[in-house]
Amino acid sequence: MIRTQSEPGLPRRGLMLILSSPSGAGKTTLTRMLLQTKELDLTLSISVTTRSRRSSEVDGIHYTFISKKQFEALRDAGELLEWAEVHGNFYGTPREPVEKVLAQGRDVLFDIDYQGTQQVRQAVGSDVVTIFILPPSIAELRSRLERRAEDPPDVIARRLDNARNEIRRWTQYDYVLINADLQSTFDDLHAILTAERRRATRAQQGISAFVEKLLANR
Repeated sequence: MIRTQSEPGLPRRGLMLILSSPSGAGKTTLTRMLLQTKELDLTLSISVTTRSRRSSEVDGIHYTFISKKQFEALRDAGELLEWAEVHGNFYGTPREPVEKVLAQGRDVLFDIDYQGTQQVRQAVGSDVVTIFILPPSIAELRSRLERRAEDPPDVIARRLDNARNEIRRWTQYDYVLINADLQSTFDDLHAILTAERRRATRAQQGISAFVEKLLANR
């Protein structure tokens, strides 16, 4: 079982778990599965975006939908931890909510692309764990996009072209998982998070205090 900050244990810094993938590779479903696993105690970072809301999306839950002018104001004020332009729309992560969660020793889950991933890594360094999700094949990726029935054929074709470009970026990530079986991929994510939470560098202050106390006892 994953130990959360509400359970006894050494205090640690929160980490930022980033999932990236080509559109249709299963990242959104895996994100939902992680968030629904209560013992993981993950907080989802809600991105802001200038794109139109899809019929299946809820403002403030899937994204916070804002105007281009509002986005530019946040960006220019340095209030975005990362931002990127994808398919002609802007996406970004507000800095303040993330920093509040990390300060509590809790973890934040990100669903962002490779551009945003590199910006976040540059901004916060060792607090980031990055995972790239690959589809089992391009044919399967196309099939998943078509089954979603959310985009016309020309948009699907553009997404597939972009997918090939994104897949080439796999070397920029700490971990790479092939999502051929959803449950197996989720189990791998669970294991990665467990191991990363146990890193000594994340609980260095707590371990130091514990070791000093341990060695003081004779």
